[in-house]
Amino acid sequence: KPRLLPSAQFERYQEAAGWYLEPLGIDGPVNVACRFYMPTRRIVDLVGLLQAVDDVLVHYGVLKDDNSRIVASHDGSRVLLDKEHPRTEIEIRGV
Repeated sequence: KPRLLPSAQFERYQEAAGWYLEPLGIDGPVNVACRFYMPTRRIVDLVGLLQAVDDVLVHYGVLKDDNSRIVASHDGSRVLLDKEHPRTEIEIRGV
């Protein structure tokens, strides 16, 4: 059966994020606001970035799942520039 495999870039991102996350088992509903500080002004796909973050949060047990009953919104998410310190900041709040 054919299946999609995560990219090597996603695998590296997920592994690096694991150092900063603790399993909370959140079962929702929450707003997951993400601020992506990128090293360049290159155009990126915000929806793809949000999907990656949701997958990482589920992988490390921060969220039980990334369905719409748990991740109710991504309000406040945006892509910003920080050439010196690229990073992802995640804020999770109950709704």
